[in-house]
Amino acid sequence: MRKLLDTRWLFLIAISMCSMTAKAQDAAALVKRVKAKLETVNNYEANGVMKTNVSFIKVPDSKITVYYKKPDKFRIKKENGISIMPKGSVSLNQGTLLAGENYTTVAAGTGKVGDQTVAIVKLLPLDEKSEVVVSTLYIDEKDAVIRKAVTTTRNNGTYEIEMSYGKYASWGLPDKVAFIFNTRDYKLPKGLAFDYDTGEKPAATTDKNQKGKVEISYSSYTINKGISDNIFQ
Repeated sequence: MRKLLDTRWLFLIAISMCSMTAKAQDAAALVKRVKAKLETVNNYEANGVMKTNVSFIKVPDSKITVYYKKPDKFRIKKENGISIMPKGSVSLNQGTLLAGENYTTVAAGTGKVGDQTVAIVKLLPLDEKSEVVVSTLYIDEKDAVIRKAVTTTRNNGTYEIEMSYGKYASWGLPDKVAFIFNTRDYKLPKGLAFDYDTGEKPAATTDKNQKGKVEISYSSYTINKGISDNIFQ
């Protein structure tokens, strides 16, 4: 009887392990689909409007131009200069989330982003010294695009990126991106200066968990037409 029970337990364990392996393979394949779509974009120039909602920065809505060049060059310019955002905002470029292959992919079930059903996938860096501890991606399986990403870092807390798509979805490029972070955890580069719309100092806050938000709404993209490296200097 004991041998029979042991055999049954081993059988159940084997089935469970096979199921976990299959889910992990499915998650890895889904991430590869997303990455393959993004990799069709070698460069782009995009026009849009940036809104900043952070207690310690008073910045008016700005018309901007965004430049990207594979693999990781990314820059945002305002009409009258270069816009200033938290240093982690380079991850507004989705390719940064999926750069390289040095991570383990873990399936984490399904969920919702708005009314959209998504697959949840966690990316665990294999490099122990990586600034990123874990990234959780909420992926639209049908369109192979990331609807939301939550990234936990060693030095800058946890931040979120939310994306909505329209006519550029076939390229994996969003119409709108929102970068959301906890102002208490997020460290800004030393000596960083902001352009205020008035000379008044923003009011201090006692809310330790206040959220900051930077939102970009894109009106147009020019894709794969070439961009000079001088743009990023």
